Amino acid sequence: MTGLGITTVSRALKDAPDIGTDTKERVRLVANQLGYQPNRAGVRLRTGKTNVIALVLSIDEELMGFTSQMMFGISEVLAGTQYHLVLTPHVHQKDPMAPVRYILDTGSADGMIVSRTAPDDPRVALMTERNFPFATHGRTDMGIVHPFHDFDNETYAFQAVERLVARGRRRIALLAPPARLSYYIHTRVGFERALSAFGATEVSMGRITSESPLDEIRAHMKDLMQSAEPPDGIISISGSATISLVAGLEAAGRRLGDGVDLVSKQSADFLNWVRPEIYTVNENVRHAGRELAKAVIARIDGVSPDLLQSISEPLWSSMAPKP
Repeated sequence: MTGLGITTVSRALKDAPDIGTDTKERVRLVANQLGYQPNRAGVRLRTGKTNVIALVLSIDEELMGFTSQMMFGISEVLAGTQYHLVLTPHVHQKDPMAPVRYILDTGSADGMIVSRTAPDDPRVALMTERNFPFATHGRTDMGIVHPFHDFDNETYAFQAVERLVARGRRRIALLAPPARLSYYIHTRVGFERALSAFGATEVSMGRITSESPLDEIRAHMKDLMQSAEPPDGIISISGSATISLVAGLEAAGRRLGDGVDLVSKQSADFLNWVRPEIYTVNENVRHAGRELAKAVIARIDGVSPDLLQSISEPLWSSMAPKP
């Protein structure tokens, strides 16, 4: 259609300096009209690159759109690049190393984004050892400098206690993440620091965490609210789990705002539509996706990992009730 040879067309598409501007524009115009896309298998054979960024996420019981928001954010950044996003799901109860090893061993991506980091995370150690570009949603504490984006859960927990104490609440329960994850430590540090600062006490949630089955969270909350010394303030680290907390509280015959208040983190303005009485903090997961995508691309390009680290501060929802 252009009247040019295969080599000339190929070099024009690659913006070769020895091809004239008019020729490049003519080739690109025809390519766009045809909907031409480079064959990824061919590109990989020629360059050794896949032009793929792998997002490794666990498949959890989720109601609040965490995965979709993360993918939207990453896709917004990748849209202006040669990279494509491939989601690699796994079940979090199984070996978290399996999908990472698969990507590394098969060379099926140029970079990787992983979540649910642990303080001493073997995935981070392996990818660093292999000199593979990656970014993590969450921090580690293992002496390895690597790209990450995180939410400031320590500040969130501190501010949540402060908000509840301002409402006159003194007996506070925390629905925390599993202890093996990094953000459990950050959350506990902020929570315990605030209890001491504001003179509140903790009501234990026992073995229940934000990743317990939703029906177990509901049942436990009902029992806790019917106990001799129920909490008058509740903090949730998960918007999905908060739905179960509210269901359990109401099953116990209690009502939010009447002797008991609840603070929850959420990834989208949703909880206040259901229960306007909930005090909510928004974690912008879409923004996290954008930051992680930019970080992993920059790492592929050789940017130092210490320049690719960011933390988002809690943002109290404008839809939440005023303290």
